[in-house]
Amino acid sequence: MSSLRLATRGSQLAMAQSDIAADALRAADPALEVEYVLVRSEGDIDRTSPLHQIGGRGVFVRAVEQALLDGRADIAMHSLKDVPTAPVEGLMLAAILTRGDPRDVLVASGGRRLAELPSGARVGTGSVRRRLLLHALRPDLDVVEIRGNVDTRISKVAGGEYDAVVIAAAGLDRLGRLGEATQVFEALEFLPSPGQGAIAVQCREDDADTVERLLAVDDAGTRAAVEAERGFLAELGAGCTRPVGAYAQIDGSLVALRAMLGDDAGEHARFGDATGPSADGDDLGRGLARQLLAPPPTNGAP
Repeated sequence: MSSLRLATRGSQLAMAQSDIAADALRAADPALEVEYVLVRSEGDIDRTSPLHQIGGRGVFVRAVEQALLDGRADIAMHSLKDVPTAPVEGLMLAAILTRGDPRDVLVASGGRRLAELPSGARVGTGSVRRRLLLHALRPDLDVVEIRGNVDTRISKVAGGEYDAVVIAAAGLDRLGRLGEATQVFEALEFLPSPGQGAIAVQCREDDADTVERLLAVDDAGTRAAVEAERGFLAELGAGCTRPVGAYAQIDGSLVALRAMLGDDAGEHARFGDATGPSADGDDLGRGLARQLLAPPPTNGAP
């Protein structure tokens, strides 16, 4: 009987997502045993600082990757939206599982939708992207920083500390709590984070047997879509802390990408769309990023 050691954070959501990855691998090989190697990330240790101040996307990833590099684990599970686009020497994202719901949801007291919240209502989010999108829809809201796991965030709504929070639909669904959402935002209007809803499984590049095992559970359609989204993000540079959203859809051999780039103040954004061959998603995303990074044309420009 073969076995794999899977590195994961120990949060309830991380464990639920690791179960999804392990189940997919066992479905491909019923004789496989999967052992969890629990890791604490910087984001788990520092639960108070805003994410963009303590490392942004990589804050939940680096310690888990280190377990692979140290040989303590054979594979690692990540929420793809948390994974930086810069490659890590010696590691590869060998499998991207079939994507869950990419959208964001509102969880509000009294079962209210966004339009029903009173002026000045406190809405919690730890994302500069969600903050910008919320202000665009309801500039009269008090959008405030919040950290913690899904249960902590929702409990702060139930306890009256916040009127609402915005969180990822996939996370809520994987915890069996999607019914607590009071509104689901459409992905093309409230653009998700690149890769949101997708689970990535990482391994060492030189571990040929594990690479082959992971390729068996890789979802081609999901990979094509998220490559376009992550290509957009990669072109912006590793140090980008501006609000970024991207969502790609596959239609046959084509990928359609819509993306958003906010300004440094997080107050205004430019949106763009691009369509091209799904095999060229990374290039498509990068091209759209260059388009949104370019200065807007002046009045009277051709």
